Amino acid sequence: MSKIPTYLKPTYRLTSISLMLLLIIGLLPTGAALARPMAPPDSNPARQEFGVEVVSSAADMVTGGDARLHVHVPWTVPLHQVEVWVNGADQSDHFEVLPGTRTLSGVIDGLNLGANVVEVRPNGQGKGRPAPVSLELTNYPITGPVFSGPQQHPFVCTAHRQGLDPLLVDNDQRGIPVRDASGNLLGYSQDCSVETRVDYRYRSTSGSWNPYTPGSERPADMAQTTTLEGLTVDYIVRWERGTINRFIYSIAMLAPFDTGPDDLDTAAWNGRAIYHFQGGVGIGHSQGNPSTSTMLYEYGLSKGYAILYSTGNRTGVHYNLALGGETALMVKERFVELYDVPLYTVGLGGSGGAIQQYVYAQNHPGLLDAAIPQYSYPDMVTQAIHVGDCELLEFYMDVLDASNPRWATWSNRTLLEGMNASDTLRNPYTGGRPGLSECVNGWRGLSPLALNPLYGSAPNQGEYVPQSDIAAIEWSHFGDIVNVVGVAEDGYARSYWDNVGVQYGLESLAAGLITPDEFLKLNAMVGGWKNEPNMIQEGCPFFPPGCTDLSRWDPWSARNQVFSLNPLVAPAARTQGDLAAMHALYTSGLVFHGEIDIPVIDWRHYLEDELDMHNSHQSFASRQRIRDYQGNSDNQVIWFTDVVNVPQFDQTPEALAVIDEWMLNLLANPDLGVAGNKPARAIDRCFDVNGNEIAAGEGVWDGILDSNPPGACTQQFRIYSTSRIVAGAPIRGGVFKCQLMPVMEAVSRGLYGAWTPSPLQIGMLSAIFPQGVCDYSLPDAGLPPGW
Repeated sequence: MSKIPTYLKPTYRLTSISLMLLLIIGLLPTGAALARPMAPPDSNPARQEFGVEVVSSAADMVTGGDARLHVHVPWTVPLHQVEVWVNGADQSDHFEVLPGTRTLSGVIDGLNLGANVVEVRPNGQGKGRPAPVSLELTNYPITGPVFSGPQQHPFVCTAHRQGLDPLLVDNDQRGIPVRDASGNLLGYSQDCSVETRVDYRYRSTSGSWNPYTPGSERPADMAQTTTLEGLTVDYIVRWERGTINRFIYSIAMLAPFDTGPDDLDTAAWNGRAIYHFQGGVGIGHSQGNPSTSTMLYEYGLSKGYAILYSTGNRTGVHYNLALGGETALMVKERFVELYDVPLYTVGLGGSGGAIQQYVYAQNHPGLLDAAIPQYSYPDMVTQAIHVGDCELLEFYMDVLDASNPRWATWSNRTLLEGMNASDTLRNPYTGGRPGLSECVNGWRGLSPLALNPLYGSAPNQGEYVPQSDIAAIEWSHFGDIVNVVGVAEDGYARSYWDNVGVQYGLESLAAGLITPDEFLKLNAMVGGWKNEPNMIQEGCPFFPPGCTDLSRWDPWSARNQVFSLNPLVAPAARTQGDLAAMHALYTSGLVFHGEIDIPVIDWRHYLEDELDMHNSHQSFASRQRIRDYQGNSDNQVIWFTDVVNVPQFDQTPEALAVIDEWMLNLLANPDLGVAGNKPARAIDRCFDVNGNEIAAGEGVWDGILDSNPPGACTQQFRIYSTSRIVAGAPIRGGVFKCQLMPVMEAVSRGLYGAWTPSPLQIGMLSAIFPQGVCDYSLPDAGLPPGW
């Protein structure tokens, strides 16, 4: 895992701004003046020596040539006699006293790439003066990388299509051409950098964002807003955008007092920050297109939150969460350099935006102080395990075993896939006839996107020069994370996907829901995926996009599968994953294993009946991982809200309010820890379509992770599973490669329920599974040695 900045490690100390905010809301007696947000001034007020720390990043992970420092000054030194020297140059005038403290805060700049030395010393020789203190900083370019490894090339720029032009020229050979106003070629941009831009927007009474020029007459339709502190102000926002780590970043904050872009207006800031993450499934090689509604998250801004964002934290752009974590650290570094350390930072975002919160909170403690993952999964890499089964099983039921009347009833597909299916919802891949599954509705098209190195694209790629670079891209999820998984002997990124020994439909067989003959036929025919060198370009409807040529109709990507048409003679081979890739996923932190000790409200709309891809059991998979790691999941609460078409009730404002109570409690009572500071509403809950509480409290989700009778919320919301859970895997998921046991051992353990295979059937099982079948009572075979 990456190194953790010391300033980012959770402390939950009662800071000066914490005290001020608590005074405002009436939890402490009055007597302190409100100051702008700041970091903990000094945990050792009686210190005899200088204390100096980088608060915007780790000292060895500074980026962009500048860094915010806090200098804690002993009582023996007058504050005006402190000198701060950077590489031999005096930058003392960059610092000011944090009100009510003996801490100086300031941003040093002009840092060299690589090593830099900061020295703090008194400028006098008075009695008891402390010795100078030195600190070494390591600075990286603002374009990155820091720890994520070699950057992707080609990398397609989009900033110039987002009103952030011109791109900055960085070479004369390849990238996006940069031209002057007359069309003359100036050079090319590979890093996609632009100058930082500050705009102002006001919120109109009709609900739109409109341009505003500081100092101009305020429009008649300008709305007002009231912050968490009860401050009512004109609804004007300072909106900074630019490029960090090659991605487009955004920092937005209320700025109602017309001070202009260089004089930061923090009077309406509530001291808190939201880092807004986004979802989707992308495979890189693009700067990405930002979402204005997310950059300018209206509810958060209206309450005085600062909103942090980057296209590098949109999983629809890429799914390299080592790179994403690095980007989030760099964007927060920029924010702290502008405004100092916030009271707390809460993560927000759904789907891939929820995954990022779980993974980054684990890998970079303190980047987020709290999290609101929505429509969550524990991580991406372990979701790919069962998602990769979808088209294999769909092709089996649609084509290989199409004569079996069982599969004509679509709801029976749950018997193999675990996820929900419907006999009434219409299927666009069958001409709109009734019958649909989550595998089709939620996941179709993602298997080729993740697995096929020939299928994929990047927005705006047609502008890139030379196009031969685009043609050479390995368009796969594994190629996107090649810095993590490494390169195999065949020249492609190592793949971790494996289904050796997986007995599809095992639980349904044991329950008597499918027959032994159906079970044997399925597992003999279904096979797996081809290796990348043997894959071909996708057919219709994927390539060309939207094509309907029935001679090339292949919505299952079957041409890239390995299956058997003669299972009695030659059962299909399964796909063997690369152990080195699996090991790397664990050691890199791309697997969420449950190491998270911050307040978490995991909230989702219940979308099972819509066959939405955000299946509800995933919240409990995360909970089980947290329990497995730390012995309990007291820091995580799970909320479901029911839906009936649209509009759907948004529980996010309530979640933010509960997180705020929780965090203020933590700041006031750090010794009680996360669990000991839960407010009354920080409990498991479920809600109706209007956001009204159905049930709450301990036990409402019983019957999912335990054998207790179903709780009140469990009864209200049916939980489905996955193809691997149906095959016997645990609900926590995350088994890349199962350990194997002989077929006869599986028989003796009673894995097949009431079915006792005959000698002939045992011979068939042994032919289908020559290496043995999965033993899910044992740990993942993909775990690194000694893990």
